[in-house]
Amino acid sequence: METIDTRGLSCPQPVIMVTRAISDGKAEFEILADTECSYENVTRLLESKKYKFEIEEKEDYKLIKAKNG
Repeated sequence: METIDTRGLSCPQPVIMVTRAISDGKAEFEILADTECSYENVTRLLESKKYKFEIEEKEDYKLIKAKNG
């Protein structure tokens, strides 16, 4: 499974990286997000693209596991 590491990046870079993965046809991937802004924007994008996702709270970031359908 591909991991998209957005830690340390400012918006809109995390959204662009996830959009690229979706455009490339990735059906399943995980995202590492360490800011609330990145987390909110990425999950909003996933919802709009009909991806299901689970969130795991880590010590200093959130792990978002996304799956198409």
